[in-house]
This record gives sequence, C-alpha cells and structure tokens, in this order.
Amino acid sequence: MILYLHGFRSSPHSRKAQHLLALMRARGLEGDYLCPQLPASPRAAAEIALVAAQLEPTEQLALIGSSLGGYYATWVAERLGCRAVLLNPAIRPYDDLKSHLGRQSVFYSNGSIDMKPEYLDELLALEVPRITRPERYFLIAATGDQVIDWRTMVDRYPGCRQRVIEGSDHELSDFSQHAADVLAFCGVH
Repeated sequence: MILYLHGFRSSPHSRKAQHLLALMRARGLEGDYLCPQLPASPRAAAEIALVAAQLEPTEQLALIGSSLGGYYATWVAERLGCRAVLLNPAIRPYDDLKSHLGRQSVFYSNGSIDMKPEYLDELLALEVPRITRPERYFLIAATGDQVIDWRTMVDRYPGCRQRVIEGSDHELSDFSQHAADVLAFCGVH
C-alpha cells in the first residue's frame, strides 16, 4: 500500500496525488493507494497518518510525503520502520510556517484552514532528530524550490537515496518524469 501525505494547504486533489492515483488505477492497484485529507493540526495529521499506515504490514507499506507531508512521512517511517519517498520535504516547518498563521486557503479545494500558533509547537514535537536506516528513504529535492532550500533537504537525509533535480519548483511541476522511479522505490512496477 502507498500512503500519500500532502503538504501544507494542499489536498488529495493536488496534481501529484492525482497523478499517482491515476498511475495506480492504470495498474489495477487503486485499492492500494490512500491519500487522506490532513487537518491543519500537525498532531492530528500525524495521528491520522500513523493510524492509516498501520492498516498494512510494514514491509508492504510505503509512504510518499510532499513538503509538510514529507515531514510527517519521516515521523511515521521512523516509528514503523517502513519506506518513505520525500518530495521537497519540510525541514523546519515550526519556523517556516510562523508567517502563515491565521486563515489560509487550501489549494485544489474551496476549503480553508486555520493555522494556529500552537500548531508550531505541535510541529516541533514531531521533529525527528536524525533518521535511522537511510536505505528506507528516497529524497527528491529540486534546486528551484522557492520555499525550501534543497541543500537543507540533502543535509537532513544523509546516506539515503537522493535525486537532486536541477531547476523545477516546490510543487515539482515535472513530477510525472519521476513518478515511475517513485513507484518502483515503493515496490510498485
């Protein structure tokens, strides 16, 4: 099973989430793909991700996390010992999201979230000091990411499989070029 964790202000309707769903559907594996709408509360989002991840045996589970979803995926992967693909993952969201407090629109949706100051503390509580077993991780970092410096991503995940994409952007607009490798790392061919 693949559990996709979307980023801050994103949703299961994001381009990457929908592209992965289409690829899984084309392989007849739609039932092995899960992408829940994550709430604004990091504690609640991490709990939802952890509960969803525990529906499968660890060896059959792979996480894909984009941006803030990558931060959550790291937390879940360290708890369960499963594989995780990290797409431009957040590194210090408890600092980076300080300027996004208050009501925020959700991309690919008509909804909104309320980013509360206490959520910054919840994010800090989810920080993983260092990853274990780097062979379980596949990092994809874009040098053109305008939100998170790719070098901090590379430094944060030493020893894991890494692909640094020249250019691109935070959303990974060229994700379709990398999706087959992502799925292969997750055990889907």
